[in-house]
Amino acid sequence: MIEKNLFGYTREGKAAYRYLLSNEAGLEVEVSDFGASILSIRVPDKEGKKTDIMLGYDTLEEYYDNSCGFGAYIGRNANRIGEAKVTLDGVTYELEANQKGINNNHSGSNRSHYHLYSAEAGQDNKGDYVEFRRISPHLEQGFPGNLDQAIRYTLTKDNALQIDYHAVSDATTVINLTNHSYFNLSGHDNGDVLDHELEVYSDAFLLSDENLLPTGEIASVEGTPMDFRSMHTVGERIDADFIPLKLAGGYDHNYILPNDGKLKKAAWVRSPESGISMEVWTNLCGLQIYTANGLNHKKGKGGTYYEKHGSICFETQFYPNSCKEPSFPSCIFGTGEPYDSTTIFRFV
Repeated sequence: MIEKNLFGYTREGKAAYRYLLSNEAGLEVEVSDFGASILSIRVPDKEGKKTDIMLGYDTLEEYYDNSCGFGAYIGRNANRIGEAKVTLDGVTYELEANQKGINNNHSGSNRSHYHLYSAEAGQDNKGDYVEFRRISPHLEQGFPGNLDQAIRYTLTKDNALQIDYHAVSDATTVINLTNHSYFNLSGHDNGDVLDHELEVYSDAFLLSDENLLPTGEIASVEGTPMDFRSMHTVGERIDADFIPLKLAGGYDHNYILPNDGKLKKAAWVRSPESGISMEVWTNLCGLQIYTANGLNHKKGKGGTYYEKHGSICFETQFYPNSCKEPSFPSCIFGTGEPYDSTTIFRFV
């Protein structure tokens, strides 16, 4: 079932809507054509109470102040690009150096989630869906090409939110899309996630410099606090005397997944308090785990103030800086070359 309700009006005076998808298992997902964003995910806890596990805001206007990216669709490029520039077909394109005046992060301050998208609601054999579309014009965010973007959110019959991305450009460009939802499986207003149980099915991660830009080196998780191949709580080793954790103030690292284009389970997380657990699936080669190290008394839904480590993000993507690092799988796509990826958040 899909319900459409007015969310508010953009600063240009256009109406924006929120779409509520629900299934027979009691899972509810709200998305909006403003930003192609996820507004909330409500999941029955172990006592049957519906719990909103997504950090976010109450009003459309508040989503204009969303530099942290609550529920956000991130395009054209997720994560960091070194020196805020990229060379494509022999031409160097200058990007906004919005990270410490040095690197580009999440494509700059003109984020994809500050724009209005067209919407189409429907149903297929997986379940109900809402698809958002928008053409990002040539040189928006500094990247070349008119980029046709489609983001489809499907609430499946097997209790998952599936995100299917499709994009194609009329010029060689960078395409590295993700969703930046902040999860707290105990409830968005229920403190930190340090007690959450976590597994990440990866043998290696990227080393980064003091600005969290990958150095190009890949390190084994073996014998380090980065190893979640077996279950550990998020907070068990987050303050360990380990340089990558100290540089980031917690977990903010890209884990290496098989670069085979196949859908695979990348992570699992569970709140002991609520009993809610979630699997993360992707067909991409990287998974950025971020423990909201930069949150600092950010006011959100219902007047809740979100604090450091108050949530965890699972950003499926190409590696950061993969448009410049020749040893990484490339996120550069040629003219007319389609980008397609799938991310699934399955509640089990």
